[in-house]
Amino acid sequence: MSQLASLPSPSLVLPALIMTGGERTRVRFLEFFAVTIRNPNTRRAYVQATNEFLGWCEGRGVASIAAVKPLHVAGYVEELGRVRSAPTVKLRLAAVRYLFDWLVIGQIVPANPAASVRGPSHSVRRGKTPVLAPAEARQLLDAIDVSTPSGLRDRALIGLMTYSFARVGAALAMRVEDVYIQNRRLWVRLHEKSGKRHDLPCHHNLEAYLESYIDGCSLRDDRKGPLFRTLGRGTRQLSATPLPQANAFAMVRRRAAAAGIATAIGNHSFRATGITAYLKNGGTLEKAAAMANHASTRTTQLYDRRTDEMSLDEVERVLI
Repeated sequence: MSQLASLPSPSLVLPALIMTGGERTRVRFLEFFAVTIRNPNTRRAYVQATNEFLGWCEGRGVASIAAVKPLHVAGYVEELGRVRSAPTVKLRLAAVRYLFDWLVIGQIVPANPAASVRGPSHSVRRGKTPVLAPAEARQLLDAIDVSTPSGLRDRALIGLMTYSFARVGAALAMRVEDVYIQNRRLWVRLHEKSGKRHDLPCHHNLEAYLESYIDGCSLRDDRKGPLFRTLGRGTRQLSATPLPQANAFAMVRRRAAAAGIATAIGNHSFRATGITAYLKNGGTLEKAAAMANHASTRTTQLYDRRTDEMSLDEVERVLI
């Protein structure tokens, strides 16, 4: 266990309160992340949240994990709320509460000190994700030089996220075989969160982007290989390594800047852009939710930014 604690990976560096708790505490702490959390993004966020809280407790003289009290959790939440947003505070509190539930079940601590602590109130009716107007999205896609493998890949990835409302994680998890023909049309298979599989037909533009990418980069025979890949060093050709999410984000920012788009977009912007454009063109909220693989239309409404144009029109009525 001491060898694990000394590894350079941030996810394996154990907080001091865990290290001093004995072998059972250390094993139980690691099992929390390895056994209970399957989503790598959630695991990463929970590692950061719990390490930060336990470090905060250590800095305030808490001697052991069993000595953490509701007052400590409440003080942490109060202090964090002064510098971080309400959603961030709620996520951190959820991670701490979930961790201590696991430790209680494992008989490491007698009670969950976070169980009675309330987080900040937070109500969301409109998402914060920056979106593009349809003309801007078209401008971005048309500005990509598709004479190179990276250009074909980037246009296909951006087109996939826009036209299929795909999450970037689901898009980057695709294999070549997840683009397939059915009823004489091209379909895509997205592997969403919680193991859900989501199949839907391609828009004709997306169909052209994907076929140009797969054929132009000779991927069709590598059916089990990742669909979106990194570029090999020095070759500028596609490698066999899946494209990381951070690389996709950097690519989106770089392509947007090259296209002259000032909006600070990210990977998730294309999901919101596609949903808003679909609804503006007469699509229904229920169908949009199904296409986006949302369990509730309330979630889809967060991506509906049609009211932005109405707000701008109303602001321009203020004539002084």
